[in-house]
Amino acid sequence: MKTYTAADAEFTIICSKRVAVIGYGNQGEAHALNLRDSGVADVMIGAHEGSASGEKARAAGFPVLSNAQAVREADVVVLGAPDEKLPEIYARDLAPNMKPGAALLFIHGFALHFGFIRPRDDLDVVMVAPAGPGSALRANYLSGDGYIGLIAIHRDVSGHAKPLALSYGAAIGVGAAMIETTFREETETDLFGEQTVLCGGSAELVRAAFDTLVNAGYAPELAYFECLHQLKLLVDLMHVRGPAGMYKAISNTAEYGAYRTGPRVIDEHARAQMQNVLADIQSGKFARDWMAENASGLKQMSALRERAAAHPIESVGERLRALMPWLRKGHIP
Repeated sequence: MKTYTAADAEFTIICSKRVAVIGYGNQGEAHALNLRDSGVADVMIGAHEGSASGEKARAAGFPVLSNAQAVREADVVVLGAPDEKLPEIYARDLAPNMKPGAALLFIHGFALHFGFIRPRDDLDVVMVAPAGPGSALRANYLSGDGYIGLIAIHRDVSGHAKPLALSYGAAIGVGAAMIETTFREETETDLFGEQTVLCGGSAELVRAAFDTLVNAGYAPELAYFECLHQLKLLVDLMHVRGPAGMYKAISNTAEYGAYRTGPRVIDEHARAQMQNVLADIQSGKFARDWMAENASGLKQMSALRERAAAHPIESVGERLRALMPWLRKGHIP
């Protein structure tokens, strides 16, 4: 994979463009603020009239227009709205109104890769995806540390799509490293990581371990500390040093237990299920199921949210976290 940095980007490219950011959520807000702070003078926000996000953008000093109005004169249209909303927004507001030869910039490849959006033939289609939430992108921009991201070029009508993507990436703060990939690879690996480890697997592992100890008669408070509270410490070590570096920072007893027990928990059955999850993502089954769930009014997801919120670990954790005021100093939105 080829990797670019801010040194490979020409800032003047994006600074000369009129940019419309559609949506002012976690990613849209960070992109818009970082663009402006990098010297991109003409940034506007597309939002529904009276929406909370639109009011927030207006309070931050951005011009806020309807989606259709925002894109009529925009050179670059940034899709910052949620994946499940983008197909309708594109079809209704963007496709009929974007000026010829503009660039459509995705933050995540989901809607395009699975065919929910089919961009007009005259548009450059690129992706600039920070490798993390917008809050982290913004924090690293303000600290001067920079951030890492992915870029992909799906269609280059103008002949200048990659320079534009690199310039945009540098302006939003991912100039530390911009790794070139494809919409397919970004989308499928992102979904797989979220589901098997980052959001799905890790939370379910924590709940299962908590239940095992509590059902065996151990105090819920101790189960919480051992199965959830200390997880951040170890993840932080892996984040900075990698798994092998984490092992060097823990006791020999813990390391020996990790080598013996990790493969018993993540066994061949778990690995086979990971293959099944990946197959569902690659085939588009997960994407179709997710869009159908939205069309149904999120009935199944609402029930799943309620079940997760009702798990005993939530009330135990809320009580224990109230005893740890230092956690609020490191507030995560």
